[in-house]
Amino acid sequence: MLTRLKERVQSSLAAEARLLHDVGFSPNQLSGIGILFAFLAGCFYLVWQYNSLFLIAASFFFLLSGFFDALDGVVARIYGETTVFGGFLDSLLDRYADSFVIISIIASGLCDPFWGSAALAGSLLVSYARARAEAAGAKMEAVGLAERAERIIILTSATLISYFYNKALSWGIIVLAVLTNLTVLQRMLHFYNASKRKEN
Repeated sequence: MLTRLKERVQSSLAAEARLLHDVGFSPNQLSGIGILFAFLAGCFYLVWQYNSLFLIAASFFFLLSGFFDALDGVVARIYGETTVFGGFLDSLLDRYADSFVIISIIASGLCDPFWGSAALAGSLLVSYARARAEAAGAKMEAVGLAERAERIIILTSATLISYFYNKALSWGIIVLAVLTNLTVLQRMLHFYNASKRKEN
């Protein structure tokens, strides 16, 4: 849904990408930094009971994780360092990042375990549906309501609001669960139609 906006954001990150590349960072290293920030976000979710300001920190580090996730692709494209393994690693680390953050939210008691599990399953299946469909030759980018950019925005916004209203993140997880699984359904229908056209 936000794929076109993401492309504009990535094009605006060229200066930052060049700076990081000049310092010596490779796309894969930037992917590693991204998952490190996601891990820190998860840790802040786990200890939010000690100080509600940790929720602000969690949202900040999860946004940073998404920022570096965008930067690694920009560096790879600008400097011709796009590789099959790099794309695989980036996707794999994104799944670990999403999983750790959502599991941390569940473990911290910030949401109902059922809805947290549904959000986790939906988030993973959104990416799996795209990978499986594109392996079969069907373009899947921008199909569906809740790609990774939308998921990061939903979680970080709900987390910031939860600093003032502690049920906000619980509702955010419910929204995430519904939208991610709806996206899986959208992608399944899109692939079904694409495969039928190909067969005909």
